[in-house]
Amino acid sequence: MKLTDILHDGFNAAEWEAKGYELPRYDRQALIKKTHDAPTWVHFGGGNIFRAFPAAVLNDLLNEGKYDRGVIVVVPRSYETIDKVYAPYDNLALYVALHADGSVDKKVIGSMTEALKADYQFQDWQRLVEIFRNPTLQMVSFTITEKGYAFNDDDLSRGLKPALVMGKVTALMLERYNAGQLPVTLQSMDNCSHNGDTLKRAVLAYAGRWVSDGLAPQGFVDYLNDETRVTFPWSMIDKITPRPHERVQAQLAADGFEDNNYIETHKGQFTAPFVNAEETQYLVIEDHYTNGRPPLDLGGVLYTTRETVDKVETMKVTTCLNPLHTAMAIYGCLLGYTLISAEMKDVDIRPFIQKIGYIEAMPVVTDPGVINPYEFIGTVINRRLPNPFMPDTPQRIAMDTSQKIPIRFGETIKKYLARGLDLSNLVLIPLALAGYARYLKGVDDSGQPFEPSSDPLLGELQAIVAPLEIGRKDQDWSCLRRLYSRKDIFAVDLYEAGLGDRIEDMVKELFAGPGAVRATLHKYAWAR
Repeated sequence: MKLTDILHDGFNAAEWEAKGYELPRYDRQALIKKTHDAPTWVHFGGGNIFRAFPAAVLNDLLNEGKYDRGVIVVVPRSYETIDKVYAPYDNLALYVALHADGSVDKKVIGSMTEALKADYQFQDWQRLVEIFRNPTLQMVSFTITEKGYAFNDDDLSRGLKPALVMGKVTALMLERYNAGQLPVTLQSMDNCSHNGDTLKRAVLAYAGRWVSDGLAPQGFVDYLNDETRVTFPWSMIDKITPRPHERVQAQLAADGFEDNNYIETHKGQFTAPFVNAEETQYLVIEDHYTNGRPPLDLGGVLYTTRETVDKVETMKVTTCLNPLHTAMAIYGCLLGYTLISAEMKDVDIRPFIQKIGYIEAMPVVTDPGVINPYEFIGTVINRRLPNPFMPDTPQRIAMDTSQKIPIRFGETIKKYLARGLDLSNLVLIPLALAGYARYLKGVDDSGQPFEPSSDPLLGELQAIVAPLEIGRKDQDWSCLRRLYSRKDIFAVDLYEAGLGDRIEDMVKELFAGPGAVRATLHKYAWAR
């Protein structure tokens, strides 16, 4: 059983279907021809989240006869992805959906009709120029991670053949401008705040530089700023797509599916002809398009206003997911856990994060209207975090904690203060913040040292708690005021907010000696 068998004569579809594989139900050759001649969607970034989410949604629409065009994939820099993941498998992929009960769904994705290298030395570049000059093009989307939107003076000075992704995109947009100022939407689908603005800022940086250097007319910048021609909508995406899982690989091999090999790029990234991902997914997009768009809403993508996209992101980041993750990370490291899914079986950690979300943060949650916050948290706690396929670790989540706390907990505290709510109702959020002082000490609950995860302020913050000793009753705790009064870490001075003394008392309990972390967590998690 190989992906390349699917397009050839004599393909035994019954064998695949008998083993639970969902196959494309559309004429893929006709799809490839129609997409080539009249493309509507180009996507930069051919990684796991793209194949498992937007491309899979499109595949469902094709299977259901709700659309007739595929997506053209562009790899802007790491061309190994095309050479090793796309080209050898006819641009097909196997998507394996991972359920919390340990079961899987297997679906062959055939919606990707071309895979092109964004490089001037290849014929693919001329094909991209042709696509961007085609009036049928509606959407250019991106999953290139936040660093993919970077630009610098060196690249800006390279003229019309820049090396970075955003420069190449801008060069292609200049082609579309020269073809008649044709309308199109550039749609970031990356997990960064106000991503459309980040994308627009980068494109305009190149366009502005080219105008000042005499390489493009002022009209090009005007075109990019004309929202009747070009738009850069915001979006919020949420789906966990871990590296290829050994358990999935073994299941596929047992089926007789031969394309189950891991592929490691020269940058040390792991991919495969198959992509495994959690079943839960959210993609909320600002509905601001100039030339139409593929009907992804028919596949569950939510199109709404910019304000609503912002509210969904705020709900997720400040209440319903990210604060729970950080609380688990702090205490997971202290209690010796190496898997988030294992933590969800802990009799103290589970109620700890449940009550942070449902009881303490929920009174000030931002309700976006399109997603129910209670249902979102329920999915996080009951399906997403316990998923045994998710190899996420508290150590990874704990990276850069000092940068995350102001948003993940500070915003909730600020809203309590702004609305005059009773701060005595906050118990477990203070406990999470108290745990941070013990975490910074780098000693787990059994008394053994551990290495805190990387953080730009790690050394500075560890120096603050350095005088404290675990197990010593009579010691000077005044250093804690230097920590918990820092607005750059907690968004507020916790003493001015009325929470500093309470947090100090919790820190003293956590430092009482071996086993104190467990005892303190149990005490407060079950007190509510």
